[in-house]
Amino acid sequence: MTMMKAPTSTSYLILAPVAILLLVFLLSSLNRAGSDGLGVLCTRRAGAGQYTGVSARAEAEDVPEPELSLLVGILTMPKRRERRDIVRLAYALQPPPAAGARVDVRFVFCNVTDPVEAALVALEIMRHGDIIVLDCAENMNDGKTYAYFSSVPRLFAAAPYDYVMKTDDDTYLRVAALVEELRPRPRHDVYLGYGYNMSGDPMLFMHGMGYVMSWDLASWVSTAEEILARNDTLGPEDLMLGKWLNLAGKGKNRYDLKPRMYDLSWDMDNLRPDSVAVHMLKDNRRWATTLQYFNVTAGIRPSKLYHLP
Repeated sequence: MTMMKAPTSTSYLILAPVAILLLVFLLSSLNRAGSDGLGVLCTRRAGAGQYTGVSARAEAEDVPEPELSLLVGILTMPKRRERRDIVRLAYALQPPPAAGARVDVRFVFCNVTDPVEAALVALEIMRHGDIIVLDCAENMNDGKTYAYFSSVPRLFAAAPYDYVMKTDDDTYLRVAALVEELRPRPRHDVYLGYGYNMSGDPMLFMHGMGYVMSWDLASWVSTAEEILARNDTLGPEDLMLGKWLNLAGKGKNRYDLKPRMYDLSWDMDNLRPDSVAVHMLKDNRRWATTLQYFNVTAGIRPSKLYHLP
């Protein structure tokens, strides 16, 4: 009787990429057959303001040019899948922004190198169409924010936004409120968020919970050789971005949204109805408290199929 050799670890490494490609091909076929590939974030089409998907943005010909457009990049990691599920729902169930505004929300990773994570991320991409994968090693303060802002102008050159935002996956952003803050602002040289200053000096930088730059500033970051020459991509990302702008004399139109952007306290007792962004939602309990405060599930219909407290 011939004995079969057990597969070696090398065999698995060779077969894993093939399996991932087959999975993506299969999902692509299924997607073409029965889905437009747009995810939960892309279903809020009622009213004039919209959350929209990648394919819709590229293919829609009958959608008028918005008065204001915003790209929201949520920096996260592939393994934080449960958090992305919560965040997708949290944004999808918000009222859409008022007339004339377009907001696109994307999750931002660096390179996905693990074959298992790559397969699962492929599922999300095919189903939701809301993920950007940058060409960098996954990190928080070693250049990911630079990679994001320097890549956006190239990735979306065909349809630039008015503003680009960086935020985190532990921040609950109230999109309509942010849009109304941006609506009367200039579309040039804007830097907006939770501002830090020292001894009454002008704001040095915006807190990493979430900040907005106008498109021209993101375009400048993508071409500013002095940032790389100074090795200024490494370090606390929010502080470093403020440094880039300060040294170049840019971001002169600065707007501090304190106290409407803030950290949720330890006792979770400082939520306020006019919030623009709530930060430090590090676990499901803090997310649940925040979503309940803003009555996100208030419209749930009674049914004999479920019994919720």
